[in-house]
Amino acid sequence: MAEQATIDKVMTVLGAKGVTDADLIEEVTDLIESAKADLALAGVVLPEENPESDALILRAILTYCKYNFGEGIEYDRLKRAYDEQKSQLKTSTGYTSWGDDDV
Repeated sequence: MAEQATIDKVMTVLGAKGVTDADLIEEVTDLIESAKADLALAGVVLPEENPESDALILRAILTYCKYNFGEGIEYDRLKRAYDEQKSQLKTSTGYTSWGDDDV
């Protein structure tokens, strides 16, 4: 489940800081969970406890949420940024399950 701090950060990035609309908060929560699922699907190993506490994962989540929310004025730029962040994570030893056991 998304951490409240992450929900607050996403709301700020989306320009909705302080908004308490339950439907909007639910949509943001769904986007956060979708971002984590997308990263995991790409092979990024998320920490079991509070994956949003990792700065690089949090940045990818924020970018994912921003490009998937609303009208998408900067969709192409944000999508490319997210894809680059995801690519860097999935090819980094600290964010994958690569190890000596796989050799």
